Amino acid sequence: MRLICSLLILILTAPFGVGGADTKPVSTTVKMERAGADTVRLVFDLDIADGWHVYSTDLPQGGPISAELRFDTISGAEPLSPLTFVGDEIQEDDPVFSMRVRYFSGHVRFLRNFRISESDWMMEGSLTYGACNDISCLPPQHIEFSYSGNPAQETETVVAQGMDKIPGFDPLTWQPVTYSGSDPVKGPGLWGLFLTSFLGGLIALLTPCVWPVIPMTVSFFIKRSQNRRGAVRDAVIYGLSIIAVYVTLALIITLIFGANALNALSTNAMVNILFFVILVVFALSFLGLFEITLPSGWSTGTDRRASAAGVGGIFFMALTLTIVSFSCTGPIIGFLLVDAAVTGSILAPVIGMTGFSTAMAIPFTLFAMFPHWIKSMPKSGGWMDKVKVTLGVIELAFSLKFLSVADMAYGWGILPRDLFVLLWILMALFLGLYLTGLAPKSKSGPVGITAGILAIAFAAWLVPGLWGAPLKAVSAFTPPMSTQILGRSSNVEPQFTDYAQALRESERTGRPVLIDFTGYGCVNCRKMEASVWTHPAVAKAIADNYILVSLYVDDKSRLDHPVTVNENGTDIKIRTVGDKWSLLQRYKFGANAQPFYVIVDSAGRLLKGPYTFNPDAGGFLEFLTSSRAL
Repeated sequence: MRLICSLLILILTAPFGVGGADTKPVSTTVKMERAGADTVRLVFDLDIADGWHVYSTDLPQGGPISAELRFDTISGAEPLSPLTFVGDEIQEDDPVFSMRVRYFSGHVRFLRNFRISESDWMMEGSLTYGACNDISCLPPQHIEFSYSGNPAQETETVVAQGMDKIPGFDPLTWQPVTYSGSDPVKGPGLWGLFLTSFLGGLIALLTPCVWPVIPMTVSFFIKRSQNRRGAVRDAVIYGLSIIAVYVTLALIITLIFGANALNALSTNAMVNILFFVILVVFALSFLGLFEITLPSGWSTGTDRRASAAGVGGIFFMALTLTIVSFSCTGPIIGFLLVDAAVTGSILAPVIGMTGFSTAMAIPFTLFAMFPHWIKSMPKSGGWMDKVKVTLGVIELAFSLKFLSVADMAYGWGILPRDLFVLLWILMALFLGLYLTGLAPKSKSGPVGITAGILAIAFAAWLVPGLWGAPLKAVSAFTPPMSTQILGRSSNVEPQFTDYAQALRESERTGRPVLIDFTGYGCVNCRKMEASVWTHPAVAKAIADNYILVSLYVDDKSRLDHPVTVNENGTDIKIRTVGDKWSLLQRYKFGANAQPFYVIVDSAGRLLKGPYTFNPDAGGFLEFLTSSRAL
């Protein structure tokens, strides 16, 4: 119906809209400009007469005509981005179209970037847009273009509206770069997440909420089916249903928040305080101070459906297990999702929950295939209490990581590295004494004594960290050495924490700039600093050849005045220094996760990179030394 109304308005009002005083309500120009070594940009400028407006991009179907780029021919070039705009976008509810519309008045610039892949390239087409005033609309308008070969050299740089108000912004040194050659070096981040999550699933199996359920569930399958083959089939379906439930949870979280938002949340100080509180609550629950339970109606409702026959009943059995085991699995799942958020990948939560749920599902399937194994399973007992206490201490230790992120981001100084290490030593000692049976009212067997000795040994290993030892194995969790008066564990010190200052020093010395996009809450950044930057050859290569600038994307230092920037059609507020460096990383380098390393010259032109998380000193050294030849 809206489409019909739209067409009627165009047909009835177009003759009047074209005539009168505004014979040409929108004047247009189009040009092609160079945006990089192998990148060009189509730029359309529209000057709009008073009283008229031009509609924005990607409007809903059945509404006014959206601005859209259409190609008749394109070869040797490929689009790098959707059609974007620079201009003051106005949003309002339109009673005629019965929807919220977006449009521009006065002036708007539409632009789109392309990568040139062949020397003999061409593109022909048009920009289609719609224009209306208060009483009439024009029929669809077209701005024709045709370009080929090498575009004329242009010096103009198109920037997002409002960026010129950011302190230190320079349109040339902030100009977006293009990458060529091999893909960015990436480490085994997602594989590591899968293995960590799989280990978390194995740990969850040992909790009192899950372990006793295994023999009961397998026995149910064997009795339910008339033969062993049917029991195995049902158990496999049950295992797959467990995986489906947890992966669906991860998908819902990803769709609601998205990878970039998850990454931003993981480095947000207030969110980290919330995670700290949640982990402390779960830890106290594991330590026996109270019990966390979900509403009984949740489990009884799913349990009722689980009694039904068929695949649906088996699925609801898996859902019932997920709900009733929440008090034990919830802390582990929460920590894994936070770990997934740090990667900045949209696949991370899904991969994490796949690893976790696979470990949870395997025993049910195996015991159904080999039911005689159930007789050899350790019975539930006091050992489970030791598992809960161990998990409680571990959760309490990890909670300090999130508190330290908030502490560093806001500069409170309440949790320096030496105090952090001291608290970990005390927790490890307590756990060691408890597991070995040396603590009051505690008993232990051979396994517990062994685990307790390992915990005490871990506490002893941490002691040198009080005086500045690097503690590489746990460097991802402890605060950086800069929070300890004794200094960092690496002789690699950032010379600058400001991009513009680093470029000026590069111009003075002739040395390129190694940009380190990092964060106070970046776990993988600490791993790189402890395992790669401490390598003598790497430290020497950086110190002798580069200007090192570390840009913290979660630095909460306030700018003098907040700046509103229109980024890809969305207004965002730049309030802090960290916001500015995060925008620089997204706008210039098209990335949003840390750590992220690139090498540029004094004009901000890309020399080498990017290099992302890969804790291999040899690989990073090759990245540094090969770039010197550029």
